[in-house]
Amino acid sequence: MEQLHGTGVALITPFKEDFSVDVVALEKIVEYNINWGVDYLVVLGTTAESSTLSKVEKQVVIDTIVSANAGRLPLVLGIGGNNTADVVNELQYWNLDSFVAILSVSPYYNKPSQEGIYQHYRALALISTKPIILYNVPGRTGSTVLPETVLRLANDFENIIGVKEASGDMVQVMKIIQKKPEGFMVISGDDFTALPTVLAGGVGVISVLGQGLPREFSKMITLGLEREVDEAYRLHYALQEGMELIFKEGNPAGIKAIYEVFELSGAAVRLPLVAATDTLKKEISYFLKVFSRVHA
Repeated sequence: MEQLHGTGVALITPFKEDFSVDVVALEKIVEYNINWGVDYLVVLGTTAESSTLSKVEKQVVIDTIVSANAGRLPLVLGIGGNNTADVVNELQYWNLDSFVAILSVSPYYNKPSQEGIYQHYRALALISTKPIILYNVPGRTGSTVLPETVLRLANDFENIIGVKEASGDMVQVMKIIQKKPEGFMVISGDDFTALPTVLAGGVGVISVLGQGLPREFSKMITLGLEREVDEAYRLHYALQEGMELIFKEGNPAGIKAIYEVFELSGAAVRLPLVAATDTLKKEISYFLKVFSRVHA
């Protein structure tokens, strides 16, 4: 699915000071990312604080992004959880007409075995009307989808079309790339290993920092795909401090602080997360000033 090659971004959900969804800010963020060259948008991922949104709010977010996007970029919808039956129901609940694929995180907290993970995704694959991208993020889920399980799912189900690999483990990434079936996409879900993943044979990234600095991050990934290695790494190292800063106090507090600097949205996040400290905001602001002078 070549339309999901390159740079995708896991959009935030901006909030007003009263913590309600800021629809106007979300429209601005969509426009900002489209104008600066990202390839596709991921809706209601982890970065969107989807676990704190009601179904009504999720519908507002979906409707806002679909309307603002107006068919310009491919959209991917995050649907996942640790109750397989509930996820199956969600797949049947949402209107998926505007989306090209589903991104589904492996079950968290339960810590299932590899067979349990396989059976979870099997249940989704049998019911889903849209292609599925697996999402391995052990730092959040408490378990890892091992390469053997990813490859088993990739070979057994034609509608499981890729994996968002956010383990940060390049050995794991390369094992999947080495043995994956033709056409199966390996997508980095970790900003730090995005470029190495692309150079190893991955097709791109679903990024957090990419939505804050979409022009430069997208260019880095494009250069990687074109095997312009030196120039790609020059951008990687220029962006690396930004990657470190936005995750310093948790995601999406950091990326929302970037948007606050750009006056695209406020920095509010919902409990149990808290907004970036003033110290971090100053560090982020200084980084952006230096970065913009160099890459204007």
